Amino acid sequence: MWEDLIRAIALVLVIEGMLPFLTPDGWRQAMLQAGRLPDKTLRAVGFASMLIGVLILYLAR
Repeated sequence: MWEDLIRAIALVLVIEGMLPFLTPDGWRQAMLQAGRLPDKTLRAVGFASMLIGVLILYLAR
């Protein structure tokens, strides 16, 4: 179980690192715009992202 968790975290880090590596300026602009969003919007986006992730994990099972 711990090995799977470590692999999942490693995969997230690889995916998260792709955009800043490929388009650093675009990523910076996106982060600046995200920083201007209200907390409620950021929470909604985070919640939707978690739900989609859980759905994908459930379907991939």
